[in-house]
Amino acid sequence: MSCSSCHLPEHAFAEPKRVSVGAKGEQLNRNALALVNVAYNASFTWAHNNLDSIEKQILIPLFNEHPVEMGVTGNEQEILKRINTPHYQHLFKDAFGDDEVNMNRVVLALASYVRSLVSFNSAFDAYAYLGDDNALTPQQIEGLNLFFSERTECFHCHGGVNFTQSSKHSFQMFSVQPFHNTGLYNVDGKGSYPKSDMGLYSVTHNKSDMGKFRAPTLRNIALTAPYMHDGSITSLEEVIDFYARGGNKVDEINPHRSPFIKGFVISDKEKAALVAFLHSLTDDNFVKTHNAPKN
Repeated sequence: MSCSSCHLPEHAFAEPKRVSVGAKGEQLNRNALALVNVAYNASFTWAHNNLDSIEKQILIPLFNEHPVEMGVTGNEQEILKRINTPHYQHLFKDAFGDDEVNMNRVVLALASYVRSLVSFNSAFDAYAYLGDDNALTPQQIEGLNLFFSERTECFHCHGGVNFTQSSKHSFQMFSVQPFHNTGLYNVDGKGSYPKSDMGLYSVTHNKSDMGKFRAPTLRNIALTAPYMHDGSITSLEEVIDFYARGGNKVDEINPHRSPFIKGFVISDKEKAALVAFLHSLTDDNFVKTHNAPKN
């Protein structure tokens, strides 16, 4: 199966499913992340602290066997045979200097394409960076102020130009913490997450990393429902309700929950304003540019 099976341009290269389905029909554990501005990421996938390049990350969906994702393992020669056509030989020669087709070059080409998926042309960008005071509605400006307030704490995990702490740039002097436990689960009253996906803990085996996942970018977030690592929240309104109550099972607070997830009071009018602001992060030109014509 192709990358575009789970990363649909019209959904900002995410998909409208709770979790993805692999090449053999198995449900995967996680919701497909949007491929937006990933060239700026300091970490990749929902929860992995040792994947520091797109090339490394791409190997996981290509070759993963438990469960099978894209189904490349054992089918390498068949896939290369399909690609080894005059059309692709010409493209490989332009890219690499000769027409040899191999899996390493496939990975390099995929990574180069993903780096081209840059989105900084939303109404918010026009307002914040181009000086267009009319780019946002009064309701969206109210939502912006709520987003960056200490009451809601949204900006602590979704900060910076890419609205995520998992981004990096040339002037950044240190790496910020990109992984957070939002209190989504607490299956044993002691902070454990379901065995199917324990977040960063599955990589580090450090108890303090239980249930920690990367805060995804909020750019084009209105196009990428459902939300959270397992797609368990269906709308932006429900996401705000979740954070307003301080996560799930507030009577049994998850001991690993981020200190920024403490709950807040918000009126229906304010919630609508916050949702309106999140819609201002949609880059329509990005979607139109990359949405391949349907045959």
